[in-house]
Amino acid sequence: MYEFKLPDLGEGIHEGEILKWYVSQGEEVKEDESLVDVETDKAAVTIPSPKGGKVVVRNGAVGDTVYVGNVIAVIETNGESTATADAEATAEADAPAPAAPAAEAPVAPDASTAPSAPATPTRGPIPAAPATRRLARELGVDIGLVPPTGPGGRVTPEDVKHFAEGGAPGAEPAVLPAAAPVTEYAAHAASAIPFLDIEPLPDFAQWGPVDKEPLRSIRRKVAHKMVTSMTLVPHVAHMDEADVTLLDDFRRREKKRRAGQAGGSLTMLAFVVKAVTAGLRAAPSFNASLDPFREEIVYKKYYNCGIAVDTGKGLIVPVIKNTDRKSIIEIAADIEAVASRAREGKLDVSDLRGGTFTITNVGPLGGTALIPTINYPEVAILGMGRIQQKPVVVDGEIKIRNILPLTLAFDHRIADGADAARFVSELVRQLSDPNLLLLES
Repeated sequence: MYEFKLPDLGEGIHEGEILKWYVSQGEEVKEDESLVDVETDKAAVTIPSPKGGKVVVRNGAVGDTVYVGNVIAVIETNGESTATADAEATAEADAPAPAAPAAEAPVAPDASTAPSAPATPTRGPIPAAPATRRLARELGVDIGLVPPTGPGGRVTPEDVKHFAEGGAPGAEPAVLPAAAPVTEYAAHAASAIPFLDIEPLPDFAQWGPVDKEPLRSIRRKVAHKMVTSMTLVPHVAHMDEADVTLLDDFRRREKKRRAGQAGGSLTMLAFVVKAVTAGLRAAPSFNASLDPFREEIVYKKYYNCGIAVDTGKGLIVPVIKNTDRKSIIEIAADIEAVASRAREGKLDVSDLRGGTFTITNVGPLGGTALIPTINYPEVAILGMGRIQQKPVVVDGEIKIRNILPLTLAFDHRIADGADAARFVSELVRQLSDPNLLLLES
């Protein structure tokens, strides 16, 4: 029997949600044939079968969460005895697998070999960095059993090493008794931020009917990213308006002329990406990341612009690579392609990596302005509002112009308000004159 474990799907990914099984329990599968679709917090991926044979056990139903290293399928290859597996398959055939726990639940040892010990305390989601989780897998340690000593009940690499060596004398697990629910663990976990205590929610059902939905995959990743960004980064926002009347007229003419061609769906976003790229070359602080551990600023000499895309499952930020070396038409074609793949759930993990700056555009949905959250570990994000016709004084006369509201949210640790003002002013200048943008192409 071949036990197929969920493989490592990329850096920092340790779990996924089953979207679709291509083979039923008891059916044959060929080597490299599609076996299962799994959606991680970055993208949906199709996993091929590593072996050919009969799928005698499927662990997990559609909607279940599975973890890297878990056995998700047992495949009987040619010539193998199937007595045991067939018995299991008969008992479980076409029955939905039990839902995976929201947390990495500890695995109970075999009663015949395990020494007598108190029951493992119940814990909520295990706070640990991806590198710590990887170390635990390499040492064969169930991270759910490791007593945490880090801030906020966080498991550190030292905790894992001590546990692998037989335990950490004197370490006091930051957990509650076994009967305590997850919400109580959250309430008692130290946040490492003075006066911040995470309290359990009240039982809302006491006041009326409620529905509950697990926080999974992309929505869960968005939650983690936003909390990380808003907790670690001191946000400052600088706002301005760009008169895009001439640019919008030019864009509409070109869009009509190029209808049906690659990049023909010219949106204002493509022009903004090009203008932002020009601005980043002049203001490298906004194309950087701050390493708080080494206390250094990392300036990136490449320009990859993330585009926030609203999908049915949450916000996804695919990345347009090398925007400094692409024309506006090429950028427009890339935006159209990645946005389409994002909404269809067909993005590759590589589409979501390597961003240096992010743009979010709520204009098509309405709203005059917004204050966006920085896409950590980037240090700045540009928010675009809806283009509106407004009366503006031009050469002493009141005229109706197309005005685009812009908001730059930036990390105040690496830039000051004056830097943001200069950056946005240059952006406004570029967008107000299409000839300047054409020079950048």
